[in-house]
Amino acid sequence: MIERYSRPEMTRIWGAENRYQKWLDIEIYACEAHAVMGTIPAEAVARIKAKGSFDIHRIDEIEKVVKHDVIAFLTSVADYIGEDSRFLHLGLTSSDVLDTSFAMLLNESGGLLIDGIKKLMEAIKKRAIEHKETPMIGRSHGIHAEPVTFGIKMALWYDEMRRNLRRMEAARETVSYGKISGAVGTFANIDPEVEEYVCAKVGLKPAPCSTQIIQRDRHAEFFSTMAIIASSIEKFAVEIRHLQRTEVLEVEEFFSKGQKGSSAMPHKRNPVLSENLSGLARLIRGYSLSALENIPLWHERDISHSSVERIIGPDATVLLDFMLYRCTSLIDNLVVYPENMMRNLNQMKGLVFSQRVLLALTGKGASRETAYTLVQRNAMKVWEEGKDFQEELIADREVRGYLSSEEIKEKFDLAYHLKHVDTIFTRVFGV
Repeated sequence: MIERYSRPEMTRIWGAENRYQKWLDIEIYACEAHAVMGTIPAEAVARIKAKGSFDIHRIDEIEKVVKHDVIAFLTSVADYIGEDSRFLHLGLTSSDVLDTSFAMLLNESGGLLIDGIKKLMEAIKKRAIEHKETPMIGRSHGIHAEPVTFGIKMALWYDEMRRNLRRMEAARETVSYGKISGAVGTFANIDPEVEEYVCAKVGLKPAPCSTQIIQRDRHAEFFSTMAIIASSIEKFAVEIRHLQRTEVLEVEEFFSKGQKGSSAMPHKRNPVLSENLSGLARLIRGYSLSALENIPLWHERDISHSSVERIIGPDATVLLDFMLYRCTSLIDNLVVYPENMMRNLNQMKGLVFSQRVLLALTGKGASRETAYTLVQRNAMKVWEEGKDFQEELIADREVRGYLSSEEIKEKFDLAYHLKHVDTIFTRVFGV
């Protein structure tokens, strides 16, 4: 699946080259801050910036011996810098580098996710406008309810993704905090000005208060937001799966030339993209639970969160980015069958207009209980005997005691149910 992923930007973010470069940037910016304060010679910082580099393979070799990734990284960098490497990591602890760089990676990933959300919203809006007045049956409990339009269904999805956009923007801000505050967050061996300098350089805000780490409620919000977005995408996918069922067939995933649906049944055209999205959403919800479990750590820090984040950081962001891309393509290429929508809307021979008849009867003086009984007994003839609802109402003498034939027929007007589509679209799209 990832081999066919068309957005390599996200996988690049989590690659070793980008991660170690951010570590080096943090170390160099810390040295610059020290130079401004006069604790490191300015000429030494110039040499560190000129020579600073690392070797990924060398880091891996060193880590096998020292069993500590930051020490292995610093040793590799020292190979390039030489004597001036003694100024690296001055007053820092490993988590100063790790947590600040993790915030940078999540911030960068969040930017791509926001871009993906906007593209999905554009695709949904396009289909909503296209099918603004395409009538279809609305369903509750999976059973025919009253008419809607396919455009309204799309407008609903757009409105939900707009909330998800705001959530992701807020979560990105929440997680975009760094810390350079030392072993337990007290700045005992490093001045707070270093933290302020480094965070400003890397586009983060300093955490107002930290321990050895940035507190994990921030990260839990980010991953929980991704889980909500993934769940929204699954909601869309489940709806498409239902609407593609053979006996419904109101929409269908695009089926390309040469595509095959089943190894055994050549006739099959399955909603595989939507089913894939449902499966991936389960993974991301699991990652959000792992992020929540990372919040309660021992005292000023333990390391139990670290192994979790090494997996869920790249996995969740790459998967959600892929889900956004896949869902956008799915919506863009979705095949819509308006004639099948109308066929299904009329399938129950007018039952979908039952509420309007009910209200008309009460408007003519019938009690709600009486009106409900009159409408329901005729509706049951449609369910059980295949009768035509309008014809049965007209033939019912009790109903005719309240409503004329013309008044009954007038209640079977599809346009009545869709008269406020423009209002809904103005609320959602402003047009």
